Amino acid sequence: MEETQLTEHLVELIRRSSTCLPLDVREALKAGMEDEANRSTARSVLRKILDNARLAEKKSTPICQDTGTLSFNVAYGPGYRQAFLRAVIEAATRQATDRCYLRPNAVHPVSGHNSGDNIGRGAPTIHFSESDELGLAIQLMQKGGGCENTSAQYSLPHADLGAKRNLEGVRRVVLDAIHQAQGLGCAPGILGVCIGGDRASSYAEAKSQIFRRLDDTNPDSVLDALERQILREGNQLGIGPMGFGGATTLLGVKIGIRHRLPASYFVSIAYMCWASRRASLTIDSEGNVTYA
Repeated sequence: MEETQLTEHLVELIRRSSTCLPLDVREALKAGMEDEANRSTARSVLRKILDNARLAEKKSTPICQDTGTLSFNVAYGPGYRQAFLRAVIEAATRQATDRCYLRPNAVHPVSGHNSGDNIGRGAPTIHFSESDELGLAIQLMQKGGGCENTSAQYSLPHADLGAKRNLEGVRRVVLDAIHQAQGLGCAPGILGVCIGGDRASSYAEAKSQIFRRLDDTNPDSVLDALERQILREGNQLGIGPMGFGGATTLLGVKIGIRHRLPASYFVSIAYMCWASRRASLTIDSEGNVTYA
């Protein structure tokens, strides 16, 4: 596929991610609204969130004013080169910013200068993986600053929480992270969790869990049970939408694992706000493009 054509497809991917809330997230928000008491603040907040999402999609404007950090997962087959794909992604990011699908969010940490086009060192974030299959598959996540600021990492054992190096310890620290976040991460939130790994790989795996659909099932029955338990208990904390109280503090909990060193036991929590902006595109060997 030609560079110009691929760039336009990526601009469309960014537009969809920025302006269209995934169907499974919308359905979870609707279910949460139905669980809240009539005339309650929580029910009103969720109704406004859903109204906002409908307007954003209808008018093709960003769901949230903070369009977030762009994080791409790129799986490429024979015929593609990383340098070419990086250049195309950066060109698409510039165009999407110019068309106001994105807010300029790339700020130099020393000078404070905003690049103005979302391009900078490490921005956008791109993770490449090579595939033997012909074609190209790209996932995109837009993660805002509020939810990123409430993400957390714990090292077990954790004496203050009585959390040992086991799944009960994992449960305790994840619930503590939910409690610490309160409404600061724009609840109701979605948690991506990683058990294990080193500090960097653990966070990366936690974030990758956010790409999972809310209605999927963890293939590991033990982790699936833990996901359901934390979701249930997290929603019993009473934090509610935007921290105003209620039964809908979380929309989902997704847990992955990484092998760890014997000396380390990290638990990483990537908090995603209700505006869980994710989208993907695939291009098959014939050049056919599919968005999801």
